[in-house]
Amino acid sequence: MTSDSQAAPARFHRLAEIRNPIAFTLDGVPQEAEAGDTLLCAVLTVRPALRRNLADGELRAGFCQIGACQDCLVRCNDVPVRACLTPLNPGDRIELVLDVPTQDGGGET
Repeated sequence: MTSDSQAAPARFHRLAEIRNPIAFTLDGVPQEAEAGDTLLCAVLTVRPALRRNLADGELRAGFCQIGACQDCLVRCNDVPVRACLTPLNPGDRIELVLDVPTQDGGGET
């Protein structure tokens, strides 16, 4: 993950305390979310984005949020899924893809 996405504040903010916490990992880092959250909600309460736009490198946080556009695609337990439709389960391993390939074939750092 790039430093600008780590330094930026989370996109979503909880209005109430987590009452039924479940543990998951996000890019290998232990996190906690509310039971009943989607992957999208769980990720955006700790990060500003899910991925980068392949055309311009801008951070993206999902678009339609109804499963039609695939802008929120992440890997959960090694399977590509739409984060807006997928419920978070205890122990889920979520991986984001934020690197954008450069012309020389390397990823952006």
